[in-house]
Amino acid sequence: MSFVNLVSGGLDSTLIGVIAKEEDTEQFPLFIDYGQRAAEIEWSTCQTVHRKLNLPIPLKMDLSGFGRIIISGLTNPNIDVKNAFTPGRNLLFLLIGSAYAYQVGATTVAIGLLSERFSLFPDQKSTFIMQAESAIQAALGRYIKIVTPLYDFSKADVIKLASIKGVTGTYSCHCGDLNPCGYCISCLEYKD
Repeated sequence: MSFVNLVSGGLDSTLIGVIAKEEDTEQFPLFIDYGQRAAEIEWSTCQTVHRKLNLPIPLKMDLSGFGRIIISGLTNPNIDVKNAFTPGRNLLFLLIGSAYAYQVGATTVAIGLLSERFSLFPDQKSTFIMQAESAIQAALGRYIKIVTPLYDFSKADVIKLASIKGVTGTYSCHCGDLNPCGYCISCLEYKD
């Protein structure tokens, strides 16, 4: 199996890459700039962490215009960062990841969603993943499997496993400031 890993410089996607490396699974990391406030620091962190962990260096796709039109707290600093639902974002990620998988001959796309019991948005649920697979197969004329390797994990589980595997230096704040805000949904996950 080879797969496209949708990476952000955050703990979840980095951990997926480390696990794949341990299993000698070929991976194609892809960073998507969808116009998120944290794009610059996420991209920088993503490259640094991948080098440090001897993971393949990710490619970057610039879709920043998406966030200028589809606004939320993740894409517009004038909106409270806790207003994080960005309509269509995960479907966009999966479609782009699948198109890239098609190009490189990979069979799978990985996205770092955690346990459904912690999901806040409709595009984080297992039914969404199944429906996205079907839509992508119809669009590409080829089946690309979508996997959620951390779907049985809570953030506490991810933090524990990442610590065991030596994953450090990631960035997960939605604000994009050098120091995490401690307020956004992503920062709050670390407090639970």
